[in-house]
Amino acid sequence: MGLTIGVDIGGTKIAAGVVDEEGNILSTHKVPTPGTPEAIVDAIASAVEGARAGHEIVGVGIGAAGYVNRQRSTVYFAPNIDWRQEPLKEKVQARVKLPVVVENDANAAAWGEYKFGAGKGHRNVICITLGTGLGGGIIIGNKLRRGHFGVAAEFGHIRMVPDGILCGCGSQGCWEQYASGRALVRYAKQRANATPENADILLSLGDGTPEGIEGKHISMAARQGDPVAVDSYRELARWAGAGLADLASLFDPSAFIVGGGLSDEGELVLDPIRKSYKRWLVGGNWRPVADVIAAQLGNKAGLVGAADLAREPDPIM
Repeated sequence: MGLTIGVDIGGTKIAAGVVDEEGNILSTHKVPTPGTPEAIVDAIASAVEGARAGHEIVGVGIGAAGYVNRQRSTVYFAPNIDWRQEPLKEKVQARVKLPVVVENDANAAAWGEYKFGAGKGHRNVICITLGTGLGGGIIIGNKLRRGHFGVAAEFGHIRMVPDGILCGCGSQGCWEQYASGRALVRYAKQRANATPENADILLSLGDGTPEGIEGKHISMAARQGDPVAVDSYRELARWAGAGLADLASLFDPSAFIVGGGLSDEGELVLDPIRKSYKRWLVGGNWRPVADVIAAQLGNKAGLVGAADLAREPDPIM
C-alpha cells in the first residue's frame, strides 16, 4: 500500500517517521511536545508535514498513551494529556489531509515488535513494556486484540495486591506499582536506606543518599555487583514474572516479548523474570513454557507499529 507515517507522542518530543512496508524508517522529523491539548494536535501536524517532505504518503498512524476507541479515532482518556473524548483522528486528518488512525501507544509498539522485531515467526504473543509504567499488547492468531470497546491490554492496571500501593490511575495495588521503573527506584531507595552498608557502589553514583538514587544508578551498580541494586532488580523481576504467569493462564502465548526501557538491561532483568515466571506458572513442570524474550526495536517500535497499522483497514478484533 505504499509509505505511511507513524507518530510517537512522547513526554518531551513528538516524533514522526516515514515507514515502508518492511518496517524501515526512511525519514523522521521531531518537534517539542507542547503543554496544551490543542497545541499537541498542531505539533503532530507539524511533525507529519516535516517527515513527509519528498515522499508520497498514503496514511498516518498515531500512537497515543491512553484509552482509544474501537474505531481508532477518539481518545477516551489520556492520563498525561488533558484529553477526554478527544476526536484526535478528525482533528489531525483535517490538518494533514491524509487518512489517519489512532492507536494506543503500547498496542502500536506490540504490533511493531510482532511484525518486524522479536515476534517475527510467532502467531500468538503477548508484549509487555517495562518503562516508567507498565503497558502491553495482545496478538492472538496474527491479530491485534483490543477488546469490544478498544481498551484491552491495560496490563499495568491489573490489581496484583488488594489495598496495595496507590496508583496514579486512582486504584490500589496495580501491577505497574510493583513491576516498572518507578517500582525499581522505590525498591532501591528502601533497601539502601535500610542497609546502606550493602549499597556502597549504588550510593556513590548519586549524591550519597538513598533519596538521590536514580534508575541509571541502579543499572550501573547492579552490573558492578552492588547487593542492593541486584536485589532490587530481583524484586522487580519477581513481580514481573508472577504477572506473566497470570497472563499465560489467560492467553497461552508462544512467547512473551519484554520491551520498554528496562528491557535494555538484557539478561540482568530477563533472566530473573524467566525464573519467576516459571516459579509461578501453574503446572509449570508439566506443560510447555512460553519463551520470554527481549524486544528488538527499542524506542522505534511504537512509531513503526503505528505506521504499519495505518495500512490495515481493520486489523483489530
